[in-house]
Amino acid sequence: MLAFVTVGSTQFDSLIQSVLSDPVLLSLHRRGYTNLILQCGNSQFDLARCIETGNTERVTKNEVDIEYWKFKPSLQEEFEKADLVISHAGSGTILDVLRLGKAVIVVPNPTLLDRHQEELAKALSDQGYLKAATISELPKAIAEIEPSSLQLFPLQDKSRFAKILDDEMGF
Repeated sequence: MLAFVTVGSTQFDSLIQSVLSDPVLLSLHRRGYTNLILQCGNSQFDLARCIETGNTERVTKNEVDIEYWKFKPSLQEEFEKADLVISHAGSGTILDVLRLGKAVIVVPNPTLLDRHQEELAKALSDQGYLKAATISELPKAIAEIEPSSLQLFPLQDKSRFAKILDDEMGF
């Protein structure tokens, strides 16, 4: 099984360091995850020097094959392939993953000033769409998440925007 981790465009060192730690890797391995892909962004961690020039690197640790890189033009392919997504709490990323019906653990970045990621993660977790966790709770969240118990996110209704626009324009 494949787990995909994304930090988005920001630097989220503590999430990358946590995901590469023994407790998280062991938790993933126990749940059957043999492959892990990390989108690291500008995060600084022990192996970051290897990907500074845009390379993709691979390493195996705790029986988990790990691929890591900084950025790609789109994460859609990784979202689609993943059995589990572990993500920062960026609203765009969360919506993209939930619309695919994927299991997601959201880890808000505590270094952001306005704490909006925590509020979004808590609200969606309270509604049963995802599992929210802190950095220290991540191994436990991986052990406990049951994808079949998560609520399916409502399908996007693109006609609603068109109707609002038509109403505003008087059509």
